[in-house]
Amino acid sequence: VVRRQLLQRYEHQPFVSCLAGLYGCQWRRYQRAKAQPGECCYSLIGLLVLEACAFSCRFSFGKLGFWFPWSVVLLVLAAALFTYIALLLVLAVCLLSEGQRLYLHWSHKVIKEASLHRSSSRIFVFIPYLVCVSVRQVALLSLFLAVLFALYLVPLGMYSPCIKEEGTLGPAPTLIGHRGAPMLAPENTQMSFEKAVGAGGEGLETDVTISYDGVPFLMHDRTLRRTTNIQQVFPNRTDAPAAMFTWPELEMLSAGSWFLQRDPFGTVSSLDADERVRVQNQTVPSLKDLLNLAAQHERLVIFDLRRPPLSLINRILYAGGHSQRVLWLPADQRSLVQELDPELQQMSGDHASIEELQEEHIVRLNLHYSYMSQEQIRKYASVNISTNLYVISQPWLYSLAWCAGVHSVTTNALHKLKMLQRPLFLMTPDEYSLMWILTDILSAFLILIQWRFSATLINKY
Repeated sequence: VVRRQLLQRYEHQPFVSCLAGLYGCQWRRYQRAKAQPGECCYSLIGLLVLEACAFSCRFSFGKLGFWFPWSVVLLVLAAALFTYIALLLVLAVCLLSEGQRLYLHWSHKVIKEASLHRSSSRIFVFIPYLVCVSVRQVALLSLFLAVLFALYLVPLGMYSPCIKEEGTLGPAPTLIGHRGAPMLAPENTQMSFEKAVGAGGEGLETDVTISYDGVPFLMHDRTLRRTTNIQQVFPNRTDAPAAMFTWPELEMLSAGSWFLQRDPFGTVSSLDADERVRVQNQTVPSLKDLLNLAAQHERLVIFDLRRPPLSLINRILYAGGHSQRVLWLPADQRSLVQELDPELQQMSGDHASIEELQEEHIVRLNLHYSYMSQEQIRKYASVNISTNLYVISQPWLYSLAWCAGVHSVTTNALHKLKMLQRPLFLMTPDEYSLMWILTDILSAFLILIQWRFSATLINKY
């Protein structure tokens, strides 16, 4: 007795006790006495309620005046009973895995035998009913098997842009730094664009605003609040439009301190002490500074324009004297811009027809990645109109763009995408078909094994 008490105190296993309690209604680890009459698991109450509901539904026609679909209730009841048996099977497997003997409570045995007997006997009781609806049942069974068969076959006909024959994959899309390399340095700063060039970016994307005294500078937002320290320098003008500041006033602002404080991409910890000091000293750059950097490293430039007055377009066009490397994106006064500088490469952000694009001398489209398909990319490429998609920073999305034949992408993660040597999901049609065939075979095999194992344990216990 003392040894048994010590074992109950020091060798008690809550998991095994719970399994034994659910399976055999023995909630104490070392209980060996039989369950007293009336002791049974509370889970049986729900099953008895379902039985009562199913029985009462048969006589509902006389009281309700319409035929109640009691067959549905019977199907639900059958599903509940088989779920109950399946749960007992899972409990038995868990107990066996723990090295325990199986003591199935008598109430579970009664319900199990009654469920199996009830399910098998009803086949003969309802033969007339089944004969009457045999056509319907056969149709439903055929539909079920057809759907199941289709689920096995549908992957073989699925379309994926990364299924390519050997040697048909095109070159990797050109990487264009979105406002530079905003993960490595503050966006729209000289340091950010230098980081983009160093990471292998072949193009630079930015936004241009015109200062109050007519100097084009790099700024995406309407105000200076997010990316400068205007709160400290001009606390009374934090909500003023960026275009209302003169260039000398803009040069007084820090364009990098916010990056260290907010850490927008969680990458500040990767900067060393010298880089942190350099970030702190970044200022708002002019368009001329960016064009000089792009010309020095032979990079393309894409910029969006914040609707400047017509009289200021000349200042933008000749801000750096490198218009042959500029992709002109703004749609306003496009014909006038073409007359002023024919060397500019015209770029459009509109999903227009080929005829409209050719009339405006568009050589490249700049669209969101969700608006383009592989067929459209091929259609535009057939008339020498390349495609740039934005903003793609995830390797899997870049892989899909690569397989779809995209010519360039605007990204925040130049340093990550440049490391990809091939698309992530690239495979030949034969490899794709083999993958799904093996998956179908394996799943069917596992279903058969599970069914056979379940039937064996039910018959045994």
